[in-house]
Amino acid sequence: MKMAESADIEIKDVPTLNILICYLLYKIKRPIEPDQLYEIAIGTEVINFFYYQDSLDYLLKNGLISLYKDNTGKEMFRLEPKGTECAKQLKKYVSKSYRDTLVLAALRYFARRKAEQELRVEYIPIENGAYYTRVRCIDIGCDLIELKLYAPDITQAKLIGEKIMLNPSGFYGKLIELVLSNKEPEYDMTDN
Repeated sequence: MKMAESADIEIKDVPTLNILICYLLYKIKRPIEPDQLYEIAIGTEVINFFYYQDSLDYLLKNGLISLYKDNTGKEMFRLEPKGTECAKQLKKYVSKSYRDTLVLAALRYFARRKAEQELRVEYIPIENGAYYTRVRCIDIGCDLIELKLYAPDITQAKLIGEKIMLNPSGFYGKLIELVLSNKEPEYDMTDN
């Protein structure tokens, strides 16, 4: 079986998941909310929900990870020293394709969350069933850009919003590039 194909098989082995979850927490180097870890792990479609729950129970019970409240009162998972050793020493017992799949899913998840905080999209109804897709690029409480794009209906308005959210920084960058490269047209007055 090829390595790429092995990543398509759902893991149904708690010891493997224990190593994989410790490895993920080790690689992202920060505490993570339970809902975030769940969305990353289950969203990859290589981790079975029931085995995921069993793995978390094992990791918490045996002190490889801990659950605590941060200064805002949010519950967070944190990798403990025992979990760090598990990630470092036992990672080779888990296929690299599984490790890479999970870490890449985490990177994408956090990038998407950051983009959602910096870019807001909302849909404003106007007359005759038409909508504006309102896009706001926010930085430290200020609007860097506020833009309204017309759409003839809610479906197209949402399509515009979804396309922008696929790559928010690319959207912002291209918009700024367009503005900065905009020039007054030059007319050739000699051809009369």
